[in-house]
Amino acid sequence: MNAAAEARLSELDRATDAHKLSTGLAEELFAVADLLTGHSTLRNALADTTSSDARRRAMAEAVLAKRAGKATIAVVAEAATLRWGTGSRLAAAVERQGLRVMFGAALAAKKLDSVEEELFRFSRAVAADPDLRAALDNRNAPVMVRQQLVTDLLGKKAEPITVKLAQRAVASARRAFERTLDEYLRLAAATRQRAIATVTVARPLSEEQQRRLQEVLIGKLGRSVNLQVVVDPNVLGGARVKVGDEVIEGTVVGRLAAAEQQLTQ
Repeated sequence: MNAAAEARLSELDRATDAHKLSTGLAEELFAVADLLTGHSTLRNALADTTSSDARRRAMAEAVLAKRAGKATIAVVAEAATLRWGTGSRLAAAVERQGLRVMFGAALAAKKLDSVEEELFRFSRAVAADPDLRAALDNRNAPVMVRQQLVTDLLGKKAEPITVKLAQRAVASARRAFERTLDEYLRLAAATRQRAIATVTVARPLSEEQQRRLQEVLIGKLGRSVNLQVVVDPNVLGGARVKVGDEVIEGTVVGRLAAAEQQLTQ
């Protein structure tokens, strides 16, 4: 992502964060994202930079006047004034705000840790079950049917926000369910400005090992780190740590610090 795109997202983030973050606001933003995705003429008109910023803002306000609350209208109107290049990017930006609001609401309710953990575990369960993965990614099946499958699997076992997010991931037309959840988890981490480190190990880590590895990674990355541990007996070197696109194999992990050396003992 280039600097201009990051600047646009940051500006829209600030506009959204000026409002109370609630699941209701998130769901309205999702509804607008769906509206834009389903109506190419509308999304392209709102992203058309040959039209003035004021005109695009007024158009967004007029379209949503009877469809959404004031906060949603304000966020979408602000999004319409920014230069995304295409209507699809505008729709994706509104979708992203819905996700940010959902995670922000979870953070305010002190549920974000639970939501992250549940999404991660569900993602791993899907990855380990080819039939389930195929069912959730089957674009020929109605979205509502696939969302009901998510509800049946998670139901009362997970936080309501977790269920809503998993259902939203099913509706994503841009990528597979598992990859969508991975994107959600990165955004959840960004909600409190911390990195996600996926640690794949040959055998479970003790709490002390997790704590010490987390300390080392914080020192290496210069920011907070959330560990997501996956046990895979076949992992080479005893451990593999992935932070974003960077992969640290067990042999390197062993040289980082005494904490990491413990992983292969």
